[in-house]
Amino acid sequence: MDILKDKIRKEGIVLSDQVLKVDAFLNHQIDPRLMKEIGHAFAERYRGDGVTKIVTIEASGIAPAVMAGLELGVPVIFARKFQSLTLKNDLLISKVFSFTKQTESTIAISAKHLSADDHVLVVDDFLANGHAAKALIDLIGQAGSSIAGLGIVIEKSFQDGRTLLEGEGYRVESLARVKSLADGQVTFLD
Repeated sequence: MDILKDKIRKEGIVLSDQVLKVDAFLNHQIDPRLMKEIGHAFAERYRGDGVTKIVTIEASGIAPAVMAGLELGVPVIFARKFQSLTLKNDLLISKVFSFTKQTESTIAISAKHLSADDHVLVVDDFLANGHAAKALIDLIGQAGSSIAGLGIVIEKSFQDGRTLLEGEGYRVESLARVKSLADGQVTFLD
């Protein structure tokens, strides 16, 4: 997706050979036009797959997931990283380790929003080691729902997330596949 790659080149900041900061357009400040294009791109890839729900994790996955949900005409559910007073009964719960924050969080979704009849598209901002994706897959599995695939905005292809997920039989569609962040430069696979 050229518009996304251009945005990464112009506004992304390489913090190390492992960390790409994209807070200018994706996970702190959001570029709505870019999110609309991202939602359209995911919808084009999964339109014929019978998706009934989209699941993401708060907070950075919400904008692309909502735009994909709008394009596909399906609800979007986001897993919360903490329990609130209003989210405490009948929960699907998993744990996720954040690569960038170096912390483990408990994530939860209300069980009333997913069922065995749902065919779910997982949407997330980054794919690195696959920890967030695996936690979302766990939640979806607890509900008995099936998975259409994973839509990833930015994949760090030099890490093993894709290999892990594809090795377990999941379809992974990434809009920008980063090959390297070496020497402060972003290079892409395609």
